[in-house]
Amino acid sequence: MTIRRDLRQLAAQGLVNRVAGGASAPVPAYGVPFEQRRDAATAEKEAVGRAAVPLVPAGAVVALDAGTTVAALAARLPGGLTVVTHSIPVILACTGREDLELICLGGAHHRATRSFTGPITRAGLEDLAVDVAVLSATAAGPTGVYSANAADAEIKRAMARIARRVVLLLDHGKLAAHAPMRFLDLAAVDTVVVDAGTDADQLALLRATCREVVVAPLDAGTAVPASRPAASATRVAGP
Repeated sequence: MTIRRDLRQLAAQGLVNRVAGGASAPVPAYGVPFEQRRDAATAEKEAVGRAAVPLVPAGAVVALDAGTTVAALAARLPGGLTVVTHSIPVILACTGREDLELICLGGAHHRATRSFTGPITRAGLEDLAVDVAVLSATAAGPTGVYSANAADAEIKRAMARIARRVVLLLDHGKLAAHAPMRFLDLAAVDTVVVDAGTDADQLALLRATCREVVVAPLDAGTAVPASRPAASATRVAGP
C-alpha cells in the first residue's frame, strides 16, 4: 500500500494526477510549448489530420484553432476554402497558397500555443460566421473537452459558438489526459476524429455522446463506412 499512499500524497501536492492504475504528470497551467507538443504522438496526429480532410466541405469557411493536430490538417487543406485562424503555424501553411482565402485573427502573442489570443482575437471572431470549426484539445472525457490554459480555451469556445458544425481532433492520448480549462461539452461536438490507438472503452464513450466518430488508421487510409475492414478509417454515427 506504500505506493498508493505516496501517489495520494503527490496528488494532494499537485505534483501528479491520479489515473486508473497509476498517475500522470499534470499539464502546466500555461501549456506545454507548441514544438514539444508537435513532436509528441506525431504518427497519430498525422493520421487524424488526414482523416479530417473529407470533413471540410468544398468552398467552406473553416475556423482552425492553434492545436498541433489541427496544424496537421492545415497542411492538407483542399483549395477553394476560406480559412479563419489565430494560429501562426496555420497562417504560415496557408499564406503561400493562392487557392485559399485567409482571415488572420490578431491579438496578444501567446508563446506556448504560437497563436494570438485575448480581447482583440475575440472581437475578430464576433462578427464572423463559419461553416465548420475544427478544434483540438489537451484532454477530453465524459465531463467535457479541456485546454491547458484559459486564453486558449476562450478562443476555442468562441470558434465553436460561431460555427454551424464543430469537428474535434484528438489523438488517443488526450482521452487519458487531464487539463484545467473546460471549453466544450462532448455532446456539442458534431464529429470527433481519433486515431486507431483509441481503446474500446474510450470509443464507446465517444459513440454514446458525439453525433459521429471517425477512427483514423495509422497509415494513409481514408474514411470509409464502418462495415469496411478495420485497417481503413471508420465512420460511426452516434446518438
